Order: sequence, then structure tokens, then C-alpha cells
Amino acid sequence: MREIPGRRRRLLSRRTDGRPELIDAALTFATEWQWPVLPGVAPDPQGRARCACPDPECTVPGAHPFDPGLLAATTDARMVRWWWTNRPAAPIVLATGRTAPCAVSLPALAASRALALLDRRGMRLGPVIASSARWALLVKPYSMEQLGELLYAKDFVPGSLRFHGEGGYVALPPSETGQGAVRWERAPLPGSASPWVPDVEAVVDAVVDALTRTGVSAPEL
Repeated sequence: MREIPGRRRRLLSRRTDGRPELIDAALTFATEWQWPVLPGVAPDPQGRARCACPDPECTVPGAHPFDPGLLAATTDARMVRWWWTNRPAAPIVLATGRTAPCAVSLPALAASRALALLDRRGMRLGPVIASSARWALLVKPYSMEQLGELLYAKDFVPGSLRFHGEGGYVALPPSETGQGAVRWERAPLPGSASPWVPDVEAVVDAVVDALTRTGVSAPEL
């Protein structure tokens, strides 16, 4: 496949400690894939399981927008470069919906077993983002009406599934959050301007069926 100019350099760029440069990854997402991003609030340096935001009960430490807010997400290279030049360790947050992918997430153990079953069935999946707690499957943008109709038609939907649509967000690799590193469980395929992602209907149908068939108890997380 044809490689996008500059993309390989950005994705393979490393810091002195061997980890990818966040600014290079953020520029790839924003300028080459046209995904609107913004810096997330960092984990609390006094305790990485806590968040640097004012909420002492934050449930996604270091993995959400704070200052700037979600509406500031952009694909503008100058703004992205300025953010990560001044905050080089800030997690990369994707503003889901509209022109960017949305996501369906579920607890890591349940996700691992569900993906294994879907692989055996030969189902094509798009990029999958993984953290120690949850995995997120990227899907095409959807409306709340579309999601509502999809869920209403089902007899059962696990309560542990979360939907990240318009007005939502997910942290992107190679961010470090209060729950540890964010990585690609299924990396985007090289050679396309923007990674292919499936429809939300296909993913929800397959994941719900897989969870039911494997008998995975997916706790609320």
C-alpha cells in the first residue's frame, strides 16, 4: 500500500525513553486523518491513579478534557503543535462524532474474549483502543436517533457497554493516563488517508452476540 508522506516518520518517532512522541501522534491524527483532538488533563503527579482535575472522584483520571474544554478540539496543525509543545506529556483526546469516528467500549476482559470470537468468525473490525480497564472499538459516526433505534430493537444490551458519540471522547495512543498506557490493540492499517471503521450496527450486533455466547460477565466499570 502507498504510505502517506510523513506518517511513518511521525508514528515511529521516539522520545529518549523509547516512547513515541505525543506531538507527532497528535499531528498525524489531526492533519492526516482529520480527527479533531485536544490535550487531556494529565494524571495527578502525586498519585497517577488520581486525576489532576478538581474532581476527587474522577472516574477517568487523566483521560478526559478539562482546560481547554471538548469544544476546542481541532484539526488545525498550528494549534495542535502549540498545545503539545507547551504540554508535551498531555494525553491525546479524540472528540468523537460528526466527522470523527465514534466508539463502543466495554471492559477489557469482556472485550478480549469478544474480539477473539469475532476473529474466529472472520468479522472485519477497525482500530481498537485498549487500556488496562476498557477497550474501545472505533465505528463510523452515528446519531443519537440511530443509536436509540438500534438499542430499542434489542432484547438485551449489557449495561457495561458505553457509547462515545457526538459530544463524547476517547483517549488515543500513546497517551499515559491514570489507568496506565493507552495502546492500539488493533492498530490502524497503513496506507489510507483515514483508517477504515465499521458501522455501529455491525459492531453492536456482533459484540452483544459474542458476550451472550461466551457467557462473559461484564461488570460495570
